[in-house]
Amino acid sequence: MIHGAGGHNRGMAFISAQSPPSMIELQQWVLDSPGQLRILRASLHKAITGEVLAENAPLDEVPEKMVLVATELATNALRHGLPPTIVRLGRAGDRFVLDVLDHSPEAAPQFSEGRPLGQGGLGLQLAKKFALEIGWYVEAEVKHVWAEFPISG
Repeated sequence: MIHGAGGHNRGMAFISAQSPPSMIELQQWVLDSPGQLRILRASLHKAITGEVLAENAPLDEVPEKMVLVATELATNALRHGLPPTIVRLGRAGDRFVLDVLDHSPEAAPQFSEGRPLGQGGLGLQLAKKFALEIGWYVEAEVKHVWAEFPISG
């Protein structure tokens, strides 16, 4: 669930500090550089659907939206966190859970509604738009930003 936080910078909204439901981990990727994002996209899509992600695939379906959100959240973690960035795909009942970890627990994730494209914050904006729920938490000096999606579109 996304909650606004009153008393903060105008136009800023913060995602809630909460853990996702308990999940069974299906797969995980460890990223050290932005060059590995292409591998993440293809491998995550295949893990979700069993099929290869087509070049320029439309964003009509849940798997493509999940791949986009995972890529954007991983980009944020690589840009603003300390390596490695870890992307986990899990399942909690009838939902997929994306969990993106970075090693900068002191910085709370935030997004600015209405921020122009190209000026950062796209990952959280897309997660808010496409996911059922999003949140974040810190555990053992690692920050987790997560998003839940329905298993079927």
